Amino acid sequence: MSGDDNPLAQLFWTFALISLFAVGGAVAAIPELHRVAVDVRHWMTDKQFADVFALSQLSPGPNVLIVALIGYSVAGVAGAAVATIAMCGPTAVLSYLVCRWLGNARDARWPAMLQAALVPLSIGLMAASTWILAQASDDNWRAVALTIAAAVVASSTRLNPLWLLAAGGCLGFAGLL
Repeated sequence: MSGDDNPLAQLFWTFALISLFAVGGAVAAIPELHRVAVDVRHWMTDKQFADVFALSQLSPGPNVLIVALIGYSVAGVAGAAVATIAMCGPTAVLSYLVCRWLGNARDARWPAMLQAALVPLSIGLMAASTWILAQASDDNWRAVALTIAAAVVASSTRLNPLWLLAAGGCLGFAGLL
């Protein structure tokens, strides 16, 4: 059986590669996760992806839970395990090696410059994630308005985002979105 026919091999190589470019964590990789899961591999629809993302954010634990949920939808429990290991394993090894390497360069200026350069990259990737999720889940003008209002409230107040999620969930449950 070739890797193209084996869903576990597809999950492993897909998430192992994405993990190496997930600067800023799993949320920063959302655009690429969406592109692969929805557009390239057709593992799920836009709506399913948005639902999986929402579930992963509402659940306690790390943001990387979305990877387990995608893996589960592709190949059950084995898919969830393979996807999670593939997303976490390579970056854990790379982080360990980079930390050891940076530890040897404590007096050099370039590690701080490199870290500072990665901040705008992470912010840009997270903004792209927001855009992808809004496109996938906002299918009418009321949903778009709610997304914009929630973004404004979240960025201009200290209100706990869980209240915004609860309000959106209640509006959706009531059939207003």
